[in-house]
Amino acid sequence: MNTLAEVYRNSISQFSGLISHAMYERESVTYNEFDTRVRELQDILLGAGLSAGDHVALLSSSMPNWPVCYFAVVEMGLVVVPILPGFSGEEFDQIIKHSESKALLVSDKLYSKLSKDTLDNQKIVIRTKNLGVLHQNSAKNVKRGERKEPTANDTAAIIYTSGTTSAPKGVMLSHGALAAQIEIAYDIFPITPDDVFLSILPLSHTYECSIGMLYPFAYGASVNYLDRPPTISTLVPAMRDIRPTIMLSVPLIVDKLYKNQVLAKFTRNGMWRWIYSKAPLRRALHRIAGRRLYKIFGGRLRFFGIGGAKLDTPTEQFLLDAKFPYAIGYGLTETAPLLAGAAPSMVRLGTTGPAVKGVTLKLLKPNEEGDGELIALTPSIMQGYFKNPEKTKEVFTKDGWFRTGDLAHIAEDGYVTIKGRLGSMLVSQSGENIYPEEIESILNSLVWVDDSLVTEDSKGKLIALVKFNYDELERRYHTLRENLANRMEEIRREAMNYVNSRVANFSRLSEVREQSEEFKKTPSMKIKRFLYSRNKPTN
Repeated sequence: MNTLAEVYRNSISQFSGLISHAMYERESVTYNEFDTRVRELQDILLGAGLSAGDHVALLSSSMPNWPVCYFAVVEMGLVVVPILPGFSGEEFDQIIKHSESKALLVSDKLYSKLSKDTLDNQKIVIRTKNLGVLHQNSAKNVKRGERKEPTANDTAAIIYTSGTTSAPKGVMLSHGALAAQIEIAYDIFPITPDDVFLSILPLSHTYECSIGMLYPFAYGASVNYLDRPPTISTLVPAMRDIRPTIMLSVPLIVDKLYKNQVLAKFTRNGMWRWIYSKAPLRRALHRIAGRRLYKIFGGRLRFFGIGGAKLDTPTEQFLLDAKFPYAIGYGLTETAPLLAGAAPSMVRLGTTGPAVKGVTLKLLKPNEEGDGELIALTPSIMQGYFKNPEKTKEVFTKDGWFRTGDLAHIAEDGYVTIKGRLGSMLVSQSGENIYPEEIESILNSLVWVDDSLVTEDSKGKLIALVKFNYDELERRYHTLRENLANRMEEIRREAMNYVNSRVANFSRLSEVREQSEEFKKTPSMKIKRFLYSRNKPTN
């Protein structure tokens, strides 16, 4: 199948009586009921004058009607513009205007963040919760719009990235590019109508949209959504009741789960810290904790996919020791997203697996260590950045390879290790490459570190900004908050020594500074690194 329209109609035909989507503790929808909603929404959009090729913004929290809105738009040849809920109200307005959207599908909480001008400029505004009309242009004699059968080369979606170094860019993805992702995912890990997904990431994130929404829909699986943030307290009962077989996550959630539920318990006092420091005992404890964790996840998990950023090494080592069915994928919004990945049976510590089916990867100008910028040829490549040909040109080589902007190493057997972003790499005074993400991974493995960022000071010395977890520090030092301040110099020194004993000489920190406020992050929860660099961009 070459288009999302073909994927849609095939699934509705094959799986009509099966459950397609559900909201935990609320409604469930069959594929047939899903189709009824799609047709009703299409009739509303066409009646408001929307036609094939028009852009429709989708700004909503996750719910069964999110994919209803998505398929209603793309199945009749319109272009969907999914927007991450984490953007600010001003950014919502800018994206909707820049994308030239003529209609808006929006959830209740996000609706209140939009300006009156944005709402007034839409032909129609529809509430995602019940598909009711919130606002419609009062122009008389509106000509009914026309649908069109999309082709593989037609644009299906424009997805705005939340980059750490620049303003959002609209990535244009074709029907063919997104349909290819379904085949790529199946080749890595096949699913059946018996599979049950639990969705905890924003559907406007390319990773969740392609692999967590389009993929299960194509093969008759069901997807469950939560109407609350995916905290430990909300996830545990949901996983117990739903008993998912497939879940997708980002490292931030997995790292917190490991540090708060595993590491904190095994380092709560001197005796446990000594036991945990011994590798054979640590592996045994990981195996025990892993069996308990598997039961918490419902006891039938087959695939726990992790992507979107680097996973801290100690966290992954725990998952590996625990024999947890995890796998790490790598990709970008511009590649819809998957470029590399592996099934749980193929995982290797610190790597993303090899290139996926149909994708070719190689390194641009590798150095003596064999590290270079990762470039790719893929059937899922974007058509370009919307209304930004200059930026589009910058990310392609002259012979058509996509430049990922990531520094990587490719082993002889094809396994890819991501070192870090090209834009964040630092160079030591003696000329060696320093990858901040690797140092941050070591820092973040400390249970009393919430987050960190490695950069240079005004003299070019390597420093770390660290957001400490005071609750864990108090448990560790058995002291009150007001007395903890007296130990902070000792704690910063301990963190620095911990890192410096585990990195090369040229990657050693000269200072650890406390970051008292939360780091400013993108809607996809990555630190806006440029805000903390001594060389901040001017635009």
